[in-house]
Amino acid sequence: MSKTQRLAFTSVAFLFFLFGFMTCLNDILVPHLKQLFELNYRQSMLIQFAFFSAFFFFSIPAGWILRRYGYAAGIVVGLLIAAFGALGFLLAGYLHSYGCFLATLSILACGITLLQVAANPYITALGSVQSASARLNFAQAMNSLGTTLAPLVGSYWILSSHRLNESVQASSTAIPYLGIGVLLLVLAVLFQKVRLPAITDEGLEVDLAKLPNTSCWERGSQDGLLVWGILAIFCYVGAEVGIGSFLVSYIMHCWALPAELAGPYVALYWCLTMLGRFVGTYFLTRFRPASCLKVAGFMAMSLVVLGILVPKTWSPYCFLSVGAANSIMFPVIFSLSIAGLGRRTSRGSSYLCMAVVGGAILPFLQGWLADSLGLRLAFALPLGAYLYLSYFAVRMSRRRVSVREGGLREGAVDRVKDLSRI
Repeated sequence: MSKTQRLAFTSVAFLFFLFGFMTCLNDILVPHLKQLFELNYRQSMLIQFAFFSAFFFFSIPAGWILRRYGYAAGIVVGLLIAAFGALGFLLAGYLHSYGCFLATLSILACGITLLQVAANPYITALGSVQSASARLNFAQAMNSLGTTLAPLVGSYWILSSHRLNESVQASSTAIPYLGIGVLLLVLAVLFQKVRLPAITDEGLEVDLAKLPNTSCWERGSQDGLLVWGILAIFCYVGAEVGIGSFLVSYIMHCWALPAELAGPYVALYWCLTMLGRFVGTYFLTRFRPASCLKVAGFMAMSLVVLGILVPKTWSPYCFLSVGAANSIMFPVIFSLSIAGLGRRTSRGSSYLCMAVVGGAILPFLQGWLADSLGLRLAFALPLGAYLYLSYFAVRMSRRRVSVREGGLREGAVDRVKDLSRI
């Protein structure tokens, strides 16, 4: 890797930290804005809806921007859009408007979507094929670090304001999001000055001509494998985000803690996900991915059932522990779903990425259940999602299609590991 590539890799890897940080800061915004605007649970879940729906609606425009202007320029544009959304929190706090908060959060999410679409393939192209796995693992570790630190920072700057007057609570998001906005603007300038190596779709997919002309999509085989995978990603992201979004409120309810003390526990949820990725990597090299996914799905279901049934003194610990089960799910589901797509792999991958909209829809439905049945029983919705994931894992474990048989070039499965949590 040349000096220019090392600088570009370090810069893009830092973006993965920001992806995780800004995404998990939503888990702090949910209880904060719920109390500030006196919302019910369903209304408070519009925060996650506004954020994750951007992945569905903006993924296609993001792809057009990258094809039209290139990956390096796309990263700069994404940084500017995200910075505009982050700085919009200043206006939202000043106007004391929930609608304004949701609008600025949607703009921020559009910028993150463009950055995700650009950074995922970009970082795989910086350096040799042999070191691609190491680069992706490092980027994923940076992402997990961001998801772990965000609840701690958010609890200190945002939730601690709940003991103060309403005007201070409304403006408490100003400092963290002002810092994020300024940092994004600085990064945009740096990325413009650094002159990142030019990477195009043609360069990334030049070897596709060597692949078979047929695929499981074209043959209609594997019983609609991609469709099952899209639904699996939808359920996984929805369950993970739904549990994370309700943890602060649930811990406050069970342990009678103030928000600023309940918030840091969410960091444990994401920290277990980070640690689980390291442990999961070890097992994925020794056992079939579908088998590992079955174990993770059963583990998640068992913990959610225990969380619903055990006394409230122990119940939050069960839901926090689900983070460890979530760790390997996304890359395994993604890789199993695109195996065999051949020339249509990139199109299938884009559909799978759009399924992240589950993080918008399922938490909203979980909020509706929380208002109707109570917080504890609302976790039955993630339970249903994990039940489907377990079924998906069992279905995939019966298949014997290898990556090479499916037409994926070497290293392609590794490339999906840097797609985050979400």
